[in-house]
Amino acid sequence: MTKIDYFTEERSTETVNARMGEDISPRLREVMASLIKHLHGFVKDVELTQDEWEAAIDFLTRTGQLSDDKRQEFILLSDTLGVSMLVDAIQHRRPEAATENTVFGPFHVDGAPVLNMGANISLDGKGESCLYQGRVLDLDGNPIAGASIDVWSDNSEGFYDVQQPNQQPTWNNRGVFITGADGCYEFIGIKPVAYPIPDDGPVGQMLSNLGRHPWRPAHMHFMLNHPNFERIVTHTFVAGDPYLISDTVFGVKESLILDYFPCSNGQAMWQANFDFIMVDNR
Repeated sequence: MTKIDYFTEERSTETVNARMGEDISPRLREVMASLIKHLHGFVKDVELTQDEWEAAIDFLTRTGQLSDDKRQEFILLSDTLGVSMLVDAIQHRRPEAATENTVFGPFHVDGAPVLNMGANISLDGKGESCLYQGRVLDLDGNPIAGASIDVWSDNSEGFYDVQQPNQQPTWNNRGVFITGADGCYEFIGIKPVAYPIPDDGPVGQMLSNLGRHPWRPAHMHFMLNHPNFERIVTHTFVAGDPYLISDTVFGVKESLILDYFPCSNGQAMWQANFDFIMVDNR
């Protein structure tokens, strides 16, 4: 055997990466080689102790044990470390005029009902009602017909329906809307409120140890899909929210902050207008 076959502190990265097989995915090789390089570099940089590594393994174990189809602690971990936003930023470099993406979050649920334009998604009737309206356009300002707009938000107490399955109606503050030829959308929800991410698990413990709060500023979630355009996953945020500058998941972008103002037509207490600009993927 050559010397490189034996593990040493000095050549740990080279030794581990040399064990990869010849006939593997080139992309897998690239990703794993970089992961090993940076992971070993981190361990050497901080001279990680055995107790600290065992604590890290326990942290990751508890994170996995707390994850299920209703709560994804690993997504919370990714979000609070800024990794989710970084991956999203790299994957969605768009023209300046296009709507910006932000973090997906752990509370989206597939299969929300498709509703008629103007429908009320607040099934419990609580909170301050808000009329959401605007248009879905391409970069040239043309309306986009057939765009699917999946929306969801917390309730007036800061909880999503999946967090309170025995207290909130199913699909509370959720719905899907399909744009017509004019590209317009309209629905009634509530003016969202700020809320803390679940902080009773390992991620919450990490935030506390780091002197960080678990709060997210008030926001409405939107996911737009159309076969001819890039998907948009984003929020709109309530201007003036005290957590805009310290969102625990780093999701706020200036272009997504909206003024909420008294509704002009009496349909709701508040009104929020926002046009979505999609990028053609053909």
